[in-house]
Amino acid sequence: MILKQLLIPHIGKTAKLMSFCIGDQFIENNIKLTKEQWLLLKKLHERNGQVQNDLAFITDRSKTSLTRLIGTMEKKGLVYRVGCEADRRINRVYYTEKGKDIFAQAEPVFLEVIEQLTENLSEEQVKLTIESLKQIIKNAEKITKPIL
Repeated sequence: MILKQLLIPHIGKTAKLMSFCIGDQFIENNIKLTKEQWLLLKKLHERNGQVQNDLAFITDRSKTSLTRLIGTMEKKGLVYRVGCEADRRINRVYYTEKGKDIFAQAEPVFLEVIEQLTENLSEEQVKLTIESLKQIIKNAEKITKPIL
């Protein structure tokens, strides 16, 4: 039981340090993005023009938090929203040419950070970690509702 209690703080600390590493490397490479902004650009790169509420779910952010993030990114000229004429409550989010360019610039930096962070981990260790984290997610979903 004690060992299991130690797991969650390690997950939290790992996530926080990973965010710092990514942010530091973006700064070092003169990429003016946060990890959260990069993640949103990545989701738009995978499928541009996604519904804003769907993006909140996909990125595990509250609708309010995502609205703020998109607003900041709009000011930077990275994304834009288009309202649905049939239903004014629906906005589709697109990335701009500038957003595409900065995503392309940031992606190799992000991937290099991931390589550095997973250095000296065997494929088996990575698979076991993923399985363990998926089980923790499954267990958490039983006791809480996702952020919507």
